[in-house]
Amino acid sequence: MTIDRLTNSRTLCATIGAIGAVMMVFSGSVEGAGQMRDRDLDERLTKVLRQEHFTGAIAGTLEHRLGRKVDPKLADLGRLLWFDTITGLNNDNTCGGCHSPTAGFGDTQSIAIGIDNNGVVGPGRKGPRNQRRTPMAANTAFYPTLMWNSRFASLSGDPFDNSAGFRFPAPEGLALSYQPQLLVAQAFIPPTERVEVAGFSFPGDPNNPGHEHDLIRGEVLSRLNAAPDYRKLFGKSFSSVKSGGPITFDMFARAIAEFEFTLVFADAPIDQFARGDRWAMSDGQKKGALLFFGKAGCVSCHAVSGQSNEMFSDFKQHTIGVPQISPTNGNVVFDGPSENEDFGLEQVTGNSADRYKFRTSPLRNVALQPAYFHNGSFTKLGDAIRHHLDAVASANNYVFPKDLDKDLRGPMGPAGPVLARLDPELVNPIHLSDEEFRHLEDFVANGLLDRKALPSNLRKLIPDSAPSGRPVLHFQ
Repeated sequence: MTIDRLTNSRTLCATIGAIGAVMMVFSGSVEGAGQMRDRDLDERLTKVLRQEHFTGAIAGTLEHRLGRKVDPKLADLGRLLWFDTITGLNNDNTCGGCHSPTAGFGDTQSIAIGIDNNGVVGPGRKGPRNQRRTPMAANTAFYPTLMWNSRFASLSGDPFDNSAGFRFPAPEGLALSYQPQLLVAQAFIPPTERVEVAGFSFPGDPNNPGHEHDLIRGEVLSRLNAAPDYRKLFGKSFSSVKSGGPITFDMFARAIAEFEFTLVFADAPIDQFARGDRWAMSDGQKKGALLFFGKAGCVSCHAVSGQSNEMFSDFKQHTIGVPQISPTNGNVVFDGPSENEDFGLEQVTGNSADRYKFRTSPLRNVALQPAYFHNGSFTKLGDAIRHHLDAVASANNYVFPKDLDKDLRGPMGPAGPVLARLDPELVNPIHLSDEEFRHLEDFVANGLLDRKALPSNLRKLIPDSAPSGRPVLHFQ
């Protein structure tokens, strides 16, 4: 009996051991298969990124393309100017009022609020509206065109190359082409915009409208030259000011642009993956990326190669069927017979064929935005993505989002004329499964997000006080 029991015990142990060995082998096979699948996913995405010439290293090219180091002292001067209302003749707004560090240096509103605001930057901002949502200022150093209708553009297609000129609307035209980079030239424009910061109290020259911008800039310079702290700060970067010479608008523009050169946030998981870190993205984000570059067709407009500079935009103009919302209280007269439409690029070219066309929005850090498209008609990223997948159904079935500000829920512009001009890329719906959609949204929201651009990191750029002594706007 004892021998039998011992034998049976040994047999049982051997059997258990054999089962365990089989289980270990089976477990290893499953794990190995999983690893094979992961490697296959990595290889597929790597191949796609190579085909798109996406390196994930665009951020590191800034100083090479500038031909110099970024000047931290000048950039900090630009930062202080960014948040100081001394540069706005209406005395109540500045760059930071619409390009907020709490929203990735984009707008906190669906449609921007410029002058006559309540001094708040965030959801509680009140005042008359402009015409469009303020674009994000982060990464703009790499943009060949600026603004929703591309009215500021480097004609060479390279913002670091002024050889073909930098084009602006009249009265500037090509006059700012002597500047070394598009952002330096662009910095001449915002202080002259009446509804953004200049207001309507400064008379200008009604007999010579083309001279108005120079007069406004001259008034801004008078303020800066009369501010002792600004003269000291400009004197640290410009020897002529230190020697007693005047602050010029070229100096102002260089300082603003230098600050913008520090707002490069292009080290997202997709960039890290492209540089070789296969763990930077989740499997879901990788699958979403493959959909973005493949079945979902996003890359046809949200391009990364060539002059797109890996910014996820072709920087061209398209009609994508965005629902036409407009404010009940605004500083801009809208287009159309009922003054509730935005004709987009047509306002620049005068060509009716360009009606309703807007520049493809760059997608880096897009999840930091509180609203989407040129008028913020969608307040959820998922809804904006769904619109791209079936623009006709989305536009025809549009209802105001619950969190859309009440003053933007007035009579809507017609959908029919917009859809009649719909870009061919969006005419046919694209069908994704629920799982595919989740992967795509995860990639756009998180795979393209540089965490250095989060509000918790960028709030530190808001100064406690301004060199002019004026109060700093309240950032919620």
